[in-house]
Amino acid sequence: MARRKRDRRRQDGSARPPKLTAPDSDYEDDQGNVLTLRGSLTAGARREYAQTRAGRGARPAETREDAEQRSFELLFERLAVRWQIAGAPIEAQRELLARLRVADRREREFVRDALRRHCKESFPEVQAP
Repeated sequence: MARRKRDRRRQDGSARPPKLTAPDSDYEDDQGNVLTLRGSLTAGARREYAQTRAGRGARPAETREDAEQRSFELLFERLAVRWQIAGAPIEAQRELLARLRVADRREREFVRDALRRHCKESFPEVQAP
């Protein structure tokens, strides 16, 4: 019966309600580069981030600094949508993470500050790096 109702709804032209999405936020550095961060973070991603930040699941040889670095990258992976550097946009997740890993100190500080501001505004329960 539910299937018939769904089929009828599609046939009569009525559409599904639009999917709700949180707006993305842009953060610009002093060079004009723009980092766009996602406005939503799933409960599972929040849990994974908290566990990584706490060092749970880490190998015995990993240090606190390793856990902090991995949690920073994990949060960046989950939130980064786009990073425009010198007018060239990077949007693929793999490329975004690769670009973060080769970023200089100034760029990494910009990303860290943007993540902190974004979490404070959008996810106050998430302890940003």
